[in-house]
Amino acid sequence: MSFRKEEKLLINPNQVFEFKKWMNSKGFTRLYNRRAVNSLYFENISNKMFLDSEEGIVPRKKIRIRNYPGENIECDYFLEIKISSAEGRFKDSKKINILNFNNYIKNGYSDKFYGVCIPRLQINYLREYYKFNDIRITIDQKIAYTDFNNINLFYKDELNAVEVKSNFNKSVDELYSVLPFQRIRFSKYCRGFNFLYNR
Repeated sequence: MSFRKEEKLLINPNQVFEFKKWMNSKGFTRLYNRRAVNSLYFENISNKMFLDSEEGIVPRKKIRIRNYPGENIECDYFLEIKISSAEGRFKDSKKINILNFNNYIKNGYSDKFYGVCIPRLQINYLREYYKFNDIRITIDQKIAYTDFNNINLFYKDELNAVEVKSNFNKSVDELYSVLPFQRIRFSKYCRGFNFLYNR
């Protein structure tokens, strides 16, 4: 099990260029081309994962199925379990096929802690990837949130999300201290949930 550190920023679209200049000055290089990301989040009947995340309770999970539209890869779908604990954060990811995907859509995902979780919130965005040593930065733009069962219930985020991820070591602390924008605790899932259901 490999824990990681993770810091997040919310920036305006007109700040992206400034942020990229900062990354370039620190030696970051592009890791992949920009690509579309679809993340379908599951939730139980009590919205317990959302509530736990909002309260910062640990341990907690997020359960999602992710795919990358337009990419020619053998298996388009990935079942991902993101766990936040007192020791840090880690993610378990495995490829699933279209039959597995349809089964989860129809029957939900059974979790030993949260019980039966059903598809709730779809999040789409464009992601760019950058790396320097063991530090990875992603920039998410054009973020849109859609209710899985009602496509007319959606919201387009005005801000972009930046995530800084590293192995769980002290080498990244200096980088965190000089990030050019304010760090903030948030998740796209909770942000989307609030936009769609709590406004």
